[in-house]
Amino acid sequence: MAGDEAASNAATSIHRSPSRPQLDLSGAAIHGSTEDKSPAIVLPNQSDELNHFAIDIGGSLVKLVYFSRQTESSLVCGSPPRKVAGGEDRQKEADYDGWRKHPIMGGRLHFVKFETSKLNECLDFIKQKKLHCSNPIDIGGSEALAAGNGTREGATIKATGGGAFKFAEVFKERLGATLDKEDEIDCLVAGANFLLRAIRYEAFTHLEGQKQFVQIDRNGLYPYLLVNIGSGVGMIKVDGDGVFQRVSGTNVGGGTFWGLGRLLMKCKTFDEILELSRGGDNSNIDMLVGDIYGGLDYSKIGLSSTTIASSFGKVISGDKDLSEYRREDLALSLLRMISYNIGQIAYLTALQFGLKRIFFGGFFIRGHAYTMDTISFAINYWSKGEAQAMFLRHEGYLGALGAFLSYDKHDLTTLTSHQCVERFPMGAPYAGGEIHGPPIRDLNEKITWMDKFIKKGMEITAPTPTGVPSTTGLGGFGRPLSRALSLRSDSSAALNVGVLHFVPSLEVFPLLADPDKYEPNTVDLSDSVEREYWFNILSNHLPDLVEKAVASEGATSDAKRRGDAFAQAFRAHLARLSEEPAAYGKLGLANLLELREECLREFHFTDAYRAIKQRENEASLAVLPDLLSDLDSKTPNDRILALIEGLLAANIFDWGSKSCLELYRKGTIIEIYRMSRDKMQRPWRVDDFDLFRKRWIGEEGAITPKPHKRALLFVDNSGADIVLGVLPFARELLGRGTEVVLVANSLPAINDLVAAELPAVIAAAAKHCDILRRAAEAGGLLFERPSTSDNDSQEGQNGSVPPLYVAANGSGSPCIDFRQVSSEVADLAKDADLIVLEGMGRALHTNYNAKFKCDVLKLAMIKNQRLAEQLVRGNIYDCVCRYEPGQEF
Repeated sequence: MAGDEAASNAATSIHRSPSRPQLDLSGAAIHGSTEDKSPAIVLPNQSDELNHFAIDIGGSLVKLVYFSRQTESSLVCGSPPRKVAGGEDRQKEADYDGWRKHPIMGGRLHFVKFETSKLNECLDFIKQKKLHCSNPIDIGGSEALAAGNGTREGATIKATGGGAFKFAEVFKERLGATLDKEDEIDCLVAGANFLLRAIRYEAFTHLEGQKQFVQIDRNGLYPYLLVNIGSGVGMIKVDGDGVFQRVSGTNVGGGTFWGLGRLLMKCKTFDEILELSRGGDNSNIDMLVGDIYGGLDYSKIGLSSTTIASSFGKVISGDKDLSEYRREDLALSLLRMISYNIGQIAYLTALQFGLKRIFFGGFFIRGHAYTMDTISFAINYWSKGEAQAMFLRHEGYLGALGAFLSYDKHDLTTLTSHQCVERFPMGAPYAGGEIHGPPIRDLNEKITWMDKFIKKGMEITAPTPTGVPSTTGLGGFGRPLSRALSLRSDSSAALNVGVLHFVPSLEVFPLLADPDKYEPNTVDLSDSVEREYWFNILSNHLPDLVEKAVASEGATSDAKRRGDAFAQAFRAHLARLSEEPAAYGKLGLANLLELREECLREFHFTDAYRAIKQRENEASLAVLPDLLSDLDSKTPNDRILALIEGLLAANIFDWGSKSCLELYRKGTIIEIYRMSRDKMQRPWRVDDFDLFRKRWIGEEGAITPKPHKRALLFVDNSGADIVLGVLPFARELLGRGTEVVLVANSLPAINDLVAAELPAVIAAAAKHCDILRRAAEAGGLLFERPSTSDNDSQEGQNGSVPPLYVAANGSGSPCIDFRQVSSEVADLAKDADLIVLEGMGRALHTNYNAKFKCDVLKLAMIKNQRLAEQLVRGNIYDCVCRYEPGQEF
């Protein structure tokens, strides 16, 4: 921010009203979704006259934030419709095609940047996307755009930054649009407030080369100090939406750093000075405490020998000319002098106003690792460890985002973190580092770009077209290191900025015991050894996954090309995360597995295991009647054990597990299932079965416990898992008078069930089971009564049967994050008193340590030796039956 006043200037209070017209929600209806992770809300009465983008034009970078309406159609992510009397639906897969496809509503916010010196590329991008047109169609990136949709008369674009004045005429000439200039500080604060409320891990600390993400309580966000380091430094006390005041600042900022860099080192660009500092040794320039005290610490007042006593202090005692000093040493000394002083002033300002949170942003930061480390060191040092410097992943886009939010018809301020999903498609920009041309616009352009890398034999190291940056690895410092070489370059340490999806129908699962303390991931990928292991697992599984994906699309030449591009893209993601684990935010195994599925969908592979799932379902349904007859012949005590054994044995079928792939090559699905059942010997590695049986049927001679009112069964794989494991267990619950909700994925992930596929499976199973048939009818899943087999003709004829429902969970991952589930699942959970988490992804990789208000049963067969050893100190194929009584019921 150019021209900041000095710190002595008086603070001025500014208030902007946060109220804006709401979106028109009248007549809103949930219809499901396709790419987003929940059913979408269609707004039939919402005007299409929405402004779709805003721009922040700085001295070196142009930042663009634009909104896409999402009008293309693809596979559903919602729940199936319920049947009503008089309907003509049939339980065949083809009959669901009509509701599987629908317009995606919701929306996405895209972040793009260009070099200001290449403004024409930005203008070309705006024209190609038709962002300045009155009714943009499919601005998310499809090849087909509506013809004849020109620039509207007097089109206005919200803009901020100095370039909004400098380039106003250029926008008028090229786009026929007028730039409506928004105040820069207003935009910065509005953008920061939105991100800190809407993005769960937006803020992070950066000390000794390590990033740690911080979850900010939106209810306790205010007040905080926002330190914007531009040419000068502005320090803004933020008290709420539109309520802030500039309380301090300094004229020693980024402009000082750049100006002295030009004078002392003859550097032409800001980044050139930063790059020089990486190879510097400031002990050749700065006077350290050890230089004064003979190499010793000044321990009496807590100063180490490496603490800087005087920036550039050694120069006064030498006889060297400027040309005799290394440019790298000068750059590092200058960087430290500026950063330490900004950090000290920021801390003293926060101390003066009693502020606990200090966020840094602005041109000076730019995702540069060593800059963040020096500021963090200063805050940590002066506060004696009581305060932390925090940075924002999207800090480069605060101004553009704030300008976007200033449009009257975009009321995004009510969105919360569980309604925002960030994804990282190829071409998503870095928040720092170099820029190499305009963003990738469509799938064909994306694959062409991938092909170029393949042909040149170059390894893609990031999901942006950047070169391979040099890196020397991580390193920390004591107080402080004299060299910056141990920290990574700007391009490798910078964080990526993805596409922010707005999904209003996602909610926090209401049965979490403590949502604020909930952490879905069981596997800690902050450990480098653990991270490398899982990266290798996913990389080694890629050839088989590509083979299945290509086969699912008919093995056409186009499918093969997309398959190769997918493999290259996902390897690029893994390489990027190997280089910077925090590049996409806080990293867990669940995030990694979902990233793979999103990458598949990005290259238009909607369901790689579709044919395999159908084949396994049919094979399992063929033996279901015999299994049900066998279960019915057992006593209640033996039957519940057989049901749990069946759930565990059937969970062996997982195409995402290398060990299971070997089993598939050696036998049929039924042979594998029988082998698995034969090995079901108690005690299991984690065995709470007796406790669960006590809750189920009680102790001998005691009063039988009251059945659960409603059970939510979060299902896993297709085939034997659902047919021979879950459905018999659901049947038993229904027979006891418990309502059952089968919760399945909204979008495909490996061979996991999708909610859209469940009605057909249930209808086929209902032919062999009267309880399932009547429960499905009660739940609106069946209309016509299927003929039942003879052995089930008398089943459940006395008394009513509770309903069986199917619900989509809002996810397209093998795991589940209960901070973001579909509104339908959240609503159904309100009357539930039993949760069953089935499968490794939902019960082990995530949620193994999660606590719930109601009873929860976690069931899985462990199909990974390392996970077995680390989680339960066991072996591959060990079983987990973990029962935890509810904390409230």
